[in-house]
Amino acid sequence: MGTKGTRYLGIDGGGTRCRARIEDENGTALGEASSGPATTRIGIDKAWRSIMEATEAAATQAGLSREDFGQMLAGIGLAGIGRRGAKAALSKIAHPFASVDFISDGLAACLGAHSGADGAIVVAGTGSVGVGLVDAREIRLAGYGFPVSDEGSGADIGLQVVRLALRAADRRRELTPLLAEVLGAFDHDPYQAVAWSEQARATDYATFAPIVMRHANQGDPVGRRIVERAADAIGDLLDLFLARGIDRLSLVGGLADAMTPWLTPDLRARLKPPDADAVAGALLVARERLNLPTLALTERETDHEQAPKFRV
Repeated sequence: MGTKGTRYLGIDGGGTRCRARIEDENGTALGEASSGPATTRIGIDKAWRSIMEATEAAATQAGLSREDFGQMLAGIGLAGIGRRGAKAALSKIAHPFASVDFISDGLAACLGAHSGADGAIVVAGTGSVGVGLVDAREIRLAGYGFPVSDEGSGADIGLQVVRLALRAADRRRELTPLLAEVLGAFDHDPYQAVAWSEQARATDYATFAPIVMRHANQGDPVGRRIVERAADAIGDLLDLFLARGIDRLSLVGGLADAMTPWLTPDLRARLKPPDADAVAGALLVARERLNLPTLALTERETDHEQAPKFRV
């Protein structure tokens, strides 16, 4: 545990951006900042640079220098931490902190949403995943990564609309206002869209999600079908947690507010606003203040293999 003068760093490293928050021993926020993506899918080195960029900006806001990092306990929630080789690569990083605990960004969000208590979340953002915590056991559903998984995510929504826009360009389907706008992003040239797709990442596809949501809310039939399909995928994850007897549920992520009205009335009624964000969950890990018998995440059960919490 920390002593007087110890600072605590919480990191939420996701596919779109990285957020950092520094608190003192009383839980007072001293500085907060963000940077670019921090996910192992862009490479450990790039992810770590984003983490340090956000941390240094938050430290500047807090009036701290790099020399103060040696008294800082860090909890880092990182997207893609379950990828093969990620744990080994992270353990080799020469960090400047007193200690670093790594967990998945989904677990950080779950801890923050329920203040460390048992419960579950579904993340609807660039990617999607379901994460629950019951009796120190992490339950993880889906979230294997775009494009093979992450149904209902911003990236998945973007992929669906680009595919349909290309069909409309061939006159294989009606050119609705939504599809016309998407094609307009590529100067109405299907081959420009194809060239873009050869380099596009999940974050690039996710930029189309707000466009789809806007048109869906305006009644565009293609937009409505895409969003209804996404809402069904998110609802399926929530239903699976309910079937396991988990009744503390929150929907989080950049698309959470936009997606909630598209869920069934029963699911909407069961959702509770998250207590706090993923950064707060990462700070709980840094402080080791969790409402768990033990944070035995080095030996936890999961529904599919994930990297455990580990300290370096």
